[in-house]
Amino acid sequence: MKRFSRSESDADAEPLFDGPSKSVLKREAHRAQELGEQLIALKDSELVALELPEALYEAIVAARSISSRGGATRQRQYIGKLMRDIDLTQVRATLGAKAAKAALEAQRFQRVENWRARLMAEPQALAALRTAYPTVDEAQWLKRIAAARAERALTGATGVAARELFRALREVLE
Repeated sequence: MKRFSRSESDADAEPLFDGPSKSVLKREAHRAQELGEQLIALKDSELVALELPEALYEAIVAARSISSRGGATRQRQYIGKLMRDIDLTQVRATLGAKAAKAALEAQRFQRVENWRARLMAEPQALAALRTAYPTVDEAQWLKRIAAARAERALTGATGVAARELFRALREVLE
């Protein structure tokens, strides 16, 4: 049996390719395309604030008007290709901050909505609200809660009184 050994010239030779693998490049291309889809969903003012290269900005604006499924897919791929050539750290940071702000707003909304549901369902919820926020005027709040409860009992849904209760809660909680 013959064994093959590396010759000295083979050991000294540099590898032919030392860049990222094809799968790494493909994953980066997919990430750029996903980021491009997020950019397409932005408002015009937010998109302008990112100060993107002109070709990328125009491609994103054009993508919004394409209704054909295949055409839209090709346009998103083109946007991903354009994005591979620019530094995306600022874009990612801006989109991350936007997502964090949206999550915070959703959390605030849910907190106010939970208090409104408690006030309408539990008689002792107003006492808990007064304990947490001593500036609450109990007489006014009793009127708001009673109106919202009556409205729900009458129509089976929330209406003007429930929205007024929500607004007042949002002012107190924020």
